[in-house]
Amino acid sequence: MGRSGARKQNETLCEQVMEPEVTIEATMYYTSSYRHGVDEKRRVQIPAKWRPKRAGVEFTIILWPVSIGGAYLRVLPREQMAQLMQDIDQMPNGDEKSTLKRIIGIGAEQAALDKAGRMCLPEMMAKEAGIAGEAVLVGVLDRFEIWNPERLDKVKQADALMAPAALKLVG
Repeated sequence: MGRSGARKQNETLCEQVMEPEVTIEATMYYTSSYRHGVDEKRRVQIPAKWRPKRAGVEFTIILWPVSIGGAYLRVLPREQMAQLMQDIDQMPNGDEKSTLKRIIGIGAEQAALDKAGRMCLPEMMAKEAGIAGEAVLVGVLDRFEIWNPERLDKVKQADALMAPAALKLVG
């Protein structure tokens, strides 16, 4: 094999061995909970450690109607919204899938953070979730939720009853 043939084979081998660069920033975990005021324009402060490092990143806010305490807001980063859409697309076609897409589509809006790190809650969503004056932001590892404080208290009571069974899921 000539010199150029060996070089070409070596370049091909290097291409096969090289893996894409992994950045730690790509994985964001939402942990802890924060109680914040909601101003008259329905803006709520997002904790600094939950804010994307890149400007212009949008979240998807979904009015989640099913809860023991009542409706609340699920906030999904772009990656989680894409995963949700992929999961739904893999479901068998049927009325339930169409209903789920409508529930999510009707009850969802895109939102970005302003320069001060605040998210403006859509009026209809805030009203349905009972969020006015004060909200609790709850980290749920891969996303976060925004709750009316009293509704969250009811859910925390139910969670306490389910905790032993839930913790068995991880050993």
